[in-house]
Amino acid sequence: MVDIKELLEYNENVRHKYFEKLAEMSWTEFSKNREASFHSIKNIFIHTLGAVDYWLDFLQKENLHSKKKFEEYKTFREVKAYMKQVEKRTSDYLGSLSTKGLGKTYTVKNDSGENIKITAEDVLIHVFEEEVHHRGELIALLWQIGIEPPVMGWKEL
Repeated sequence: MVDIKELLEYNENVRHKYFEKLAEMSWTEFSKNREASFHSIKNIFIHTLGAVDYWLDFLQKENLHSKKKFEEYKTFREVKAYMKQVEKRTSDYLGSLSTKGLGKTYTVKNDSGENIKITAEDVLIHVFEEEVHHRGELIALLWQIGIEPPVMGWKEL
């Protein structure tokens, strides 16, 4: 059985490969509206970080997530700094999380407005899935502009 911590570590490694590839683009290309879910490649990448940040707040009953708007990010350095901040929070949380903690239950409203019970592990799986979902979107956008996405695969497959 795959451990959620391993999946999130894998996501982080792939995220770094993507950031390195994206940072080869001009800021104009990175920020260009491509009529995608969050318009630009930049916004999609930042959105995935924001989702992790948001759910870490939820799990830890904190309010530390970035309030910075997409358009306030002006350089790759700023995006990288946010990525490092989110990864540090994730590492700290996962490092303190026990097997019992994975089973801790929460009540949350789903997209249909229904209150549902979820576990910390459910949230972390959702965080993993959210990033993979948007990574697929980034792959398609990169292909559309003639850029080959980074090689990735679980266990280097």
